Amino acid sequence: MGQPIQTDTSLDVVIETERLLLRRMTPSDADAIFAVIGDPVAMQYYPQPFTRDDAAEWIERNLLRYNEHGYGLFGVVLKSGGEVIGDCGLVQQLVEGEPHLEVGYHLQRRHWGNGYATEAARRCMEYAFTQLGTDKVVSLIRPENLPSRRVAERNGMQVERQVTFADLPHLLYAMTRENYG
Repeated sequence: MGQPIQTDTSLDVVIETERLLLRRMTPSDADAIFAVIGDPVAMQYYPQPFTRDDAAEWIERNLLRYNEHGYGLFGVVLKSGGEVIGDCGLVQQLVEGEPHLEVGYHLQRRHWGNGYATEAARRCMEYAFTQLGTDKVVSLIRPENLPSRRVAERNGMQVERQVTFADLPHLLYAMTRENYG
């Protein structure tokens, strides 16, 4: 089970949707994040699933991103019950030598099919355009990852081109500010 929202982290909510809160992660979220990134099925399009220690490092990297950029991957929390069910947010990526702002999402498998990834990613894109003033948001998705591709497409993103990222082929989905909304 995920961690409930605690009153001391309520100020760390960055984005709110109809059903979700996206808040800065804390070290206490490691078990909830590990439930996603340690799941071989959820991470089948990554080179390998991650360990529990990797989950703690994943959170630490995002804590550094919050300090450096003001954003990163946020913990996705169900409003109904306060359970952390994964992460979604914005990350700076260098793709074939070109900087991009990526919207990424990872949810516990038992919460797939509820539209949470689409809902969270859509609000992160809105945040990128309205609060951060970016002109373009991308998602790097392995071609065979059909569920992730559907999330991007439901949010109006389109394939811009195929790229090599982390030594693997990825589709670079993109949305520009002028086409958003």
